[in-house]
Amino acid sequence: MLFWLLTKAANHIALYNKYKTSLGKRSNMQYQTFDFMTRTSEQFSKMCAMGQELTSHSANPWANTWLGKTVAASFETAHRHTKRYPKQCFDITATQVDGIEVEVTEHIAQTKPFCKLLNFQRHSNNKTVAKTLNEQPKVLVVAALSGHFATLLKDTVATLMTDHDVYITDWADAREVPLTDGDFGFETYVSYLIDFMHELGPNAHIVAVCQPTVQSLIATAVMSQAKDPCTPKSLTLMAGPIDTRVNPNKVNEYAAKNSIDFFKKNVIMTVPMGYPGQGRKVYPGFLQLSSFLSMNLSTHAKKHVNFFQHLVAGDDTAADRHRHFYDEYMAVLDMTESFYLETLESVFMHHHLPQGKVIYKGDSVNLSAITDTALYTVEGGQDDICAVGQTKAAHALCTQLASDKQQYDLYPDVGHYGIFSGSKFRTEIAPRIGTFIAKHH
Repeated sequence: MLFWLLTKAANHIALYNKYKTSLGKRSNMQYQTFDFMTRTSEQFSKMCAMGQELTSHSANPWANTWLGKTVAASFETAHRHTKRYPKQCFDITATQVDGIEVEVTEHIAQTKPFCKLLNFQRHSNNKTVAKTLNEQPKVLVVAALSGHFATLLKDTVATLMTDHDVYITDWADAREVPLTDGDFGFETYVSYLIDFMHELGPNAHIVAVCQPTVQSLIATAVMSQAKDPCTPKSLTLMAGPIDTRVNPNKVNEYAAKNSIDFFKKNVIMTVPMGYPGQGRKVYPGFLQLSSFLSMNLSTHAKKHVNFFQHLVAGDDTAADRHRHFYDEYMAVLDMTESFYLETLESVFMHHHLPQGKVIYKGDSVNLSAITDTALYTVEGGQDDICAVGQTKAAHALCTQLASDKQQYDLYPDVGHYGIFSGSKFRTEIAPRIGTFIAKHH
């Protein structure tokens, strides 16, 4: 049974890769089939959850035996492999400022059809702390719109929050957005960022993680060209594909060797009935997740084996770490067809940004206009998603930016997710970001 559970994800990936080849234009049926399968397996998942509760209940005399723990672990593993993973909550209710705990509440600062601008407001009755809160820099954390929800950056937000007034782009699942709300493309993304910076006002900063480093750099250039008073004072780009021609990896090569028509035929599908966005053309979250898993399938399989062993051994701490990670990792969203294909074409195929060919609302975007926004780039040496040098390339493009407004850091032993979460981020990377922002505030 355990072997079946561990290979279930791999079988699904193989199945859907086969579908992508055979169905072609019948991709609508693929989304409907997947939706039917997940809704059906959800009932089985609930039964497994019930079985886990019964076999591990304190009233069960077998609960603490090896057999009881093994059966309970099997039920929980089955439950987690067949459940639907909903969007998680940030669930940040407090933080430390100057060694004093302050309350945190989420506030929607601005709402757009495809994104909410969230602000993590901090409150304190201590006058000294309240003054500190008012003086701390405003920072817009731009989360990636590439499969996972913005809550993947919970650690980023919680860490930056001690010294900054943090806002974040909380992107919507495209299947939840009605067709009447219009489309969302690459240019719309840039417009959203500019509008959000106007919401934050002058003297604010941007921290962009992964894919949105491109749009954040473009938005900064557009605002700089317009001499917009709300142009960010600093721009921190973390592990992003500014120039994928530099040190290309398998992800870049796969995108470059296939045409837009190939992706349109094989991964673009129509949201089925039963969702607010029914009829919308999207790149579904479940296909994105299959791609994520297939990149490191053996690693994920090993983690699930370890999880089972931790459950049987009673190692609750390790088991909880696994639950928290995969509750977030397995929660995915759909992207609009326009945004996905335009991003592929502009960033990964034709390299518009490094070649100076970006157009925004009919005008050319000139990165040399960036003269007042300080630029900080951060990369991980073990990053298998964004290769070393691709983010650093931003410095060469900002030709008129003074050297004392630029900084670059490479962390040789850090992978992609370690750039924005985990102990290395909290103890080394985040403090350097804070120092850079303070220097240019």
